[in-house]
Amino acid sequence: MGAPRLKQGRNARTSFCSVDAHSVNNTDSARDKGYDAGKKVSGIKRHIFVDSQGLAHAIAVTTANITDRQGALDAIAQNVTGLSTVTWLWVDGGYTGQPFADAVQRSPGATVPVAKRRELHTFAVLPQRWLVERSFAWLEKCRRLWKNTERLLNTSLQFVNLAFWALLLRRY
Repeated sequence: MGAPRLKQGRNARTSFCSVDAHSVNNTDSARDKGYDAGKKVSGIKRHIFVDSQGLAHAIAVTTANITDRQGALDAIAQNVTGLSTVTWLWVDGGYTGQPFADAVQRSPGATVPVAKRRELHTFAVLPQRWLVERSFAWLEKCRRLWKNTERLLNTSLQFVNLAFWALLLRRY
């Protein structure tokens, strides 16, 4: 992901990532599935780390019953070299807790500010959080990704990777 960042006059490696997870329903053909009780979704969960341009730096696909914190730690473990320069990891309220912050501090060495909603029942754009939400919206435009139809989690992960590559090709 370094070349598009260099083309925009930025450093090749990012120092900031925004993290979130998105639960997606499965079809009957999918083998791996879990139930996300918070979203009432039976399927998978996509965990992505994006920079300020919406480019993915780490992606993990898990069953929906995996917590956001555990899925983010799995994504970090799978992509530790790609996240080695990240010093800020913006998260939402689903990632609160000192054990998560300590684990992120140990592995990529990043600080974890939590962007929380100030008032309930009102819409507010959370600072730095809209970046990852925008990336999920881009994924939803891909016909194969609006619902999980793949039997294996790795296949789902590769289709998410392909979607981000297609985004890069269209944009740059």
